[in-house]
Amino acid sequence: MITAKERRDCAIISYLCLFVTFYVFYQSIIISVLSGVLIPVCLKYYGEEKAAKRKELMTVQFRDLLYSLSASFAAGRYMRDGLFEARENLRQMYPDDTPMLVEISSILNKLDESRASEEDVLRDFARRSSISDIQSFIDTYLICRMTGGDMNMVISKASLMLIEKIGIEKEIKTLTSQKRFEGRIISAMPILVILFLNFTSPEYIEALYTSFAGRFIMTAALAGIVYSYFLIMKLVRIEV
Repeated sequence: MITAKERRDCAIISYLCLFVTFYVFYQSIIISVLSGVLIPVCLKYYGEEKAAKRKELMTVQFRDLLYSLSASFAAGRYMRDGLFEARENLRQMYPDDTPMLVEISSILNKLDESRASEEDVLRDFARRSSISDIQSFIDTYLICRMTGGDMNMVISKASLMLIEKIGIEKEIKTLTSQKRFEGRIISAMPILVILFLNFTSPEYIEALYTSFAGRFIMTAALAGIVYSYFLIMKLVRIEV
């Protein structure tokens, strides 16, 4: 969820980028002004990217939470006490407004003040997180609690498996981060080339702005750049 300020800033920056990009490809003030109709698409993309980054951050912080919970369960503590101890441990690594700390504080407040059931609170947290690792852990914990299994052994093994999975995902994202950066550079290169030609040899590409065929070529080029950018971003988004 993006805030009103983030929405406003994103709309302004998006409009400026769209205006400049469309002017470079069409050299038409009218078309550049009308490019503002694409701002909702930019806002949607920004919201999705921010949500993805938040999920990545929560996944990494959930790994740290599992380390603390495993130790708490091994010491014979219950989930509520384990979450309280985990919150204190995470506060030494992250600020209080970090997503996982906010969620843990919300869970503890519901358990202590609202007297909500542990199962409802944990399932609500798993649903809102939209993270499969968190949902798997919560399901394992609740099934183990209902069936009366060896909580310490089951949770420790589940935690170990999830920690290894999260670690692999983090390594993959680290390895692909350079490719994502390279993809953005490659997508920006055609625009920079056109700008360079406009400044150095405008007569060389004048036909692209004055003829129907030229307009068609520029439109196809712009569409190709946008398509290639999203294709590259999709290829480097690897899920475990």
